[in-house]
Amino acid sequence: MIRRYLKERGAWISFILFVHGLILFIAYLDQSLSLEQVGYPLLMTVILFCGFLIYRYYKETSFYKQLEQYDQYEQLSDLPDGETPFEEVVETAFEEQRSHLSQKYIEHRRQVDHDKDEMMAWIHEVKTPLTTMSLVIDRLDDKETKTALQNEWLRIHLLLDQQLYQKRMEFIENDLYMEKVELERLLYEEIRTFQNWCMQKGIGIELELHELMVQSDGKWLSFLVRQLLSNAIKYTHSGNIYIRSYVKNEQTVLEIRDEGKGIAEQDLPRIFEKGFTSTTLHNEQSATGMGLYLAQKVADGLSIRLCIRSTLNEGTTAQLLFPRRNSFIELTSM
Repeated sequence: MIRRYLKERGAWISFILFVHGLILFIAYLDQSLSLEQVGYPLLMTVILFCGFLIYRYYKETSFYKQLEQYDQYEQLSDLPDGETPFEEVVETAFEEQRSHLSQKYIEHRRQVDHDKDEMMAWIHEVKTPLTTMSLVIDRLDDKETKTALQNEWLRIHLLLDQQLYQKRMEFIENDLYMEKVELERLLYEEIRTFQNWCMQKGIGIELELHELMVQSDGKWLSFLVRQLLSNAIKYTHSGNIYIRSYVKNEQTVLEIRDEGKGIAEQDLPRIFEKGFTSTTLHNEQSATGMGLYLAQKVADGLSIRLCIRSTLNEGTTAQLLFPRRNSFIELTSM
C-alpha cells in the first residue's frame, strides 16, 4: 500500500523536489545568497512535507484498505464510509452499482423460477398422456410393435423423470425425509420399470441382498438407483446385471455390476461431469451425459459415496456406500 500511495502522490513529490531544486539553482547563481541561508528553510520544508505525507498516508489509505477487504457479497451497510469528497464519490458509485446488480439478479432469479415452475408444470401435464399411451400400448396384439413402442415410451418417461428431478435438485436439502428404506422392495419396483427393456435385450438381473434395510430418503434413493440401472441396461447388450448389498467397514454397500461396454480408463475421471458422454463412444446418440452427473449430485445430497469402477469391454461396477450410523445421526440432526 505504501508503494502504491507514493506512486499515487508522485506528482506532489516531484513538484516539491522541483521547487527545492529550483531554489538551490537560484542560490547557486545569485552570489548574494549562500547555500547555508537557503539550506535551513529547505530542510525544514522537507521534514514538514515528509510528516505531511505520513499523515495523509494514514488518512487517505484507511478508506481504500477497507475497500480492499470489502466482500462484494455482503450487505451494503458493510461498505466503508467515505470521509473526503472523492471517497464519497467512490462510495456512491459502489452503492449504485450494487443496487443495480441486485435488482438485475432479483429479476433474473424471478425469471429462472418462473421458467422452472412452467417446466415442472409441463412435465406433470405430459405425464397424463404418457400414462394413457401406456394403457393403449398394453392393448396391442402385435408383440413386436408393442415391445418397440414400450421401449420408446420408457425412454420418454425416463427423460422426463430425469428433467423433473434435475429441476428439484437445487432444493434437495429441503426435500429430504430420512427413514428406513427396504432395499428389496425399492429394487423390485425399479427392476419392474425396466422389465420389458431387459427382456428385449436378453438381460437378466440377479439379486443377492445380505443387507435389507438402509437409512435414506426413499424417493431420492429410487431416482439414484434408477439412473444407475438405466446406464447399466443401456450399455449392456449381452450378459447379466448383478445387484448385491452387504456391510463393509460398518457401512452398508449397494453394488450394481454389469457386463456391458465398460468405460475407458481415460474417461473415468470425467464421468461425473455435466454433459460428458465418452471419448470412445462419442457418436452414441442415446447418451445425454446427465445420468451419472445427476446420480453424483443426489448421492452428495444423501451423504452417499458413489464409486464407479470399470474396464472397457468388460463391464462397470457402481457402488453406493451409505453413511455409518454416527454419520447418519449427524445428517438427520442438521
